[in-house]
Amino acid sequence: MSAELDLSPPEVPEPTLLESILKYGLFLGAIFQLICILAIIFPTSKNHDQEEKETTDSKTAEPMKKSKAAAPQNRQKQKKESKKKR
Repeated sequence: MSAELDLSPPEVPEPTLLESILKYGLFLGAIFQLICILAIIFPTSKNHDQEEKETTDSKTAEPMKKSKAAAPQNRQKQKKESKKKR
Protein backbone atom coordinates (compact mmCIF):
# COMPACT_ATOMS: atom_id res chain seq x y z
CA MET A 1 0.00 0.00 0.00
CA SER A 2 2.86 2.42 0.67
CA ALA A 3 4.13 1.80 -2.87
CA GLU A 4 0.93 3.25 -4.30
CA LEU A 5 1.17 6.62 -2.48
CA ASP A 6 2.98 9.43 -4.30
CA LEU A 7 4.78 11.53 -1.67
CA SER A 8 6.62 13.81 -4.09
CA PRO A 9 5.81 17.55 -3.86
CA PRO A 10 3.20 18.77 -6.32
CA GLU A 11 4.41 20.51 -9.41
CA VAL A 12 3.83 24.27 -9.22
CA PRO A 13 3.79 26.08 -12.54
CA GLU A 14 5.91 29.20 -12.91
CA PRO A 15 3.92 32.41 -12.54
CA THR A 16 2.95 34.12 -15.75
CA LEU A 17 3.81 37.71 -16.59
CA LEU A 18 0.30 38.88 -15.67
CA GLU A 19 0.48 37.14 -12.29
CA SER A 20 3.85 38.76 -11.58
CA ILE A 21 2.55 42.21 -12.49
CA LEU A 22 -0.48 41.66 -10.28
CA LYS A 23 1.67 40.49 -7.38
CA TYR A 24 4.01 43.50 -7.48
CA GLY A 25 1.12 45.90 -8.08
CA LEU A 26 -0.55 44.65 -4.93
CA PHE A 27 2.67 45.14 -2.98
CA LEU A 28 2.99 48.70 -4.26
CA GLY A 29 -0.65 49.40 -3.40
CA ALA A 30 -0.16 48.11 0.13
CA ILE A 31 2.95 50.27 0.60
CA PHE A 32 1.07 53.32 -0.69
CA GLN A 33 -1.78 52.69 1.76
CA LEU A 34 0.66 52.40 4.65
CA ILE A 35 2.28 55.70 3.67
CA CYS A 36 -1.15 57.37 3.57
CA ILE A 37 -2.08 56.00 7.00
CA LEU A 38 1.24 57.17 8.44
CA ALA A 39 0.69 60.63 6.93
CA ILE A 40 -2.61 60.86 8.79
CA ILE A 41 -1.13 59.66 12.07
CA PHE A 42 2.01 61.83 11.87
CA PRO A 43 1.05 65.03 10.04
CA THR A 44 3.86 67.27 8.87
CA SER A 45 4.22 70.78 10.25
CA LYS A 46 3.60 73.77 7.98
CA ASN A 47 6.15 76.43 7.20
CA HIS A 48 5.94 79.63 9.18
CA ASP A 49 5.35 81.65 6.00
CA GLN A 50 2.36 79.55 5.04
CA GLU A 51 0.79 80.03 8.47
CA GLU A 52 1.11 83.80 8.18
CA LYS A 53 -0.54 83.77 4.76
CA GLU A 54 -3.43 81.68 6.07
CA THR A 55 -4.04 84.06 8.97
CA THR A 56 -4.07 87.11 6.69
CA ASP A 57 -6.38 85.31 4.25
CA SER A 58 -8.80 84.43 7.01
CA LYS A 59 -8.81 88.05 8.25
CA THR A 60 -9.68 89.39 4.82
CA ALA A 61 -12.34 86.73 4.34
CA GLU A 62 -14.20 87.67 7.53
CA PRO A 63 -15.37 91.15 6.40
CA MET A 64 -16.60 89.68 3.14
CA LYS A 65 -18.64 87.12 5.04
CA LYS A 66 -20.14 89.86 7.21
CA SER A 67 -21.20 91.95 4.22
CA LYS A 68 -22.76 88.91 2.57
CA ALA A 69 -24.61 88.09 5.78
CA ALA A 70 -25.96 91.65 5.99
CA ALA A 71 -27.56 91.45 2.55
CA PRO A 72 -30.03 88.63 3.38
CA GLN A 73 -31.03 90.45 6.55
CA ASN A 74 -31.93 93.54 4.52
CA ARG A 75 -34.04 91.42 2.20
CA GLN A 76 -35.86 89.88 5.13
CA LYS A 77 -36.58 93.33 6.56
CA GLN A 78 -37.93 94.48 3.20
CA LYS A 79 -40.20 91.45 2.98
CA LYS A 80 -41.52 92.02 6.48
CA GLU A 81 -42.17 95.68 5.74
CA SER A 82 -44.02 94.84 2.56
CA LYS A 83 -46.18 92.36 4.47
CA LYS A 84 -46.91 95.00 7.11
CA LYS A 85 -48.04 97.45 4.44
CA ARG A 86 -50.60 94.97 3.13
